[in-house]
Amino acid sequence: MANKRDLKKDINFVLGDIIEAVYVWELANAEKPTKESEAVIDEAIHTFDELITRVNDRSAEDKNAHFKAISNDLESKGRSLIEKINKLK
Repeated sequence: MANKRDLKKDINFVLGDIIEAVYVWELANAEKPTKESEAVIDEAIHTFDELITRVNDRSAEDKNAHFKAISNDLESKGRSLIEKINKLK
């Protein structure tokens, strides 16, 4: 079982690295518009807020299943954001 502290760290690291990758892309492609890359950053921030809210939810009956679901959502949303970064033009 992932504990709450480790899950929060994972969320922070994964989404922080995704945002950093977008900033690196923006620096490398300074002549290109950044509307799409800013949308990826906004989505990463929204995902962070959503996942942290779910981690802090104390009403979950089965903590193991609750944290496992959050971990799975982090993985799927992280992969989705990485695919969006790879598709930036």
